[in-house]
Amino acid sequence: MATSNSRAAGSRVGAPAKAKQMGSAAERYRDRGQQGATNTHLATAADLRSFEEFCKEHGLKPYPASLSTLSDYVAYLADKPRKLATIQRHVASIQRQHRLRRLKSAGGTPAFLDVMQGIARTLGTKQKQAPAFSVEHLKSCIKALDLNTTAGLRDRAILLLGFAGAFRRSELVGIDLEHMELDPEALVIRLGRTKTNQTGAAEEKVFFYAQDELFCPIRAYLDWLHQLDGRTTGPLFVGLSKSHTKGQGKLTMQRLSAKSVNTIVGRHLGVDSNKQRYTAHSFRSSFITTAKLAGQNNDFIRNQTKHKTDAILARYTRLDNVKAYNAGKALGL
Repeated sequence: MATSNSRAAGSRVGAPAKAKQMGSAAERYRDRGQQGATNTHLATAADLRSFEEFCKEHGLKPYPASLSTLSDYVAYLADKPRKLATIQRHVASIQRQHRLRRLKSAGGTPAFLDVMQGIARTLGTKQKQAPAFSVEHLKSCIKALDLNTTAGLRDRAILLLGFAGAFRRSELVGIDLEHMELDPEALVIRLGRTKTNQTGAAEEKVFFYAQDELFCPIRAYLDWLHQLDGRTTGPLFVGLSKSHTKGQGKLTMQRLSAKSVNTIVGRHLGVDSNKQRYTAHSFRSSFITTAKLAGQNNDFIRNQTKHKTDAILARYTRLDNVKAYNAGKALGL
């Protein structure tokens, strides 16, 4: 009986240890889920460094952050001044860190929300948005490219695929040749993990042939592909050696950076009528605005952009020129 009881006791002792181990495994997945996308994780780390340095400088305890500490920090950011969206991101990063540490935060209290509301009223809620370019402007910029050069062929492919695919710059530079599938009807690019698709579920962007080969995203892809000397794996878009002359540089195997895409867009597309520079984010706003003006419904648009809701889609639509885009023109008077 004593032996039996010992075995039973041993089983009971062993069970909690196993449960604890399983709990730790679950916690790892939970922590990874709360970290979010890679870019989000990097931004969170920078936000936390800023917050912790502020607390150290002022002799405050960062975790858990008291109401006065958190309020003083966001007031400090507002006085710099920082954009409202930036301050909200800092708060979200601090809140996430509290959750990971299983600490209570004052971030959701009515008193703190009052502070944030006051900041919102002071700074305003309108965010600076990437401008949308027209198809005509894009075509004129592509006509100006020197397609006898390696750089010209690469940049043409970036501009046309970026626009026609409504790409984020991180998605565009993340394309590998293995992701491409061409058939007589269309070109399909299969995406891996993206900012809004952290599970890696299959997502596709589709490109169709254009009447004019100069502006055809598929032809631009094929012309660039010929520059890769038969390579069938690895990054689609790569850099050029710095020693290149007039765009005829030696291709590297180094994946093009997201920052480089921004530089390429700004170099070729320039600025809009308000002197606001086009960026890689203009690919998405331009695709959505162009599609809306062409009468495409939101379901069709989201098939390419991969936005989850119409509300998010609406943030990218640049139809705020009340004279150019107004239903008052269609009243028949």
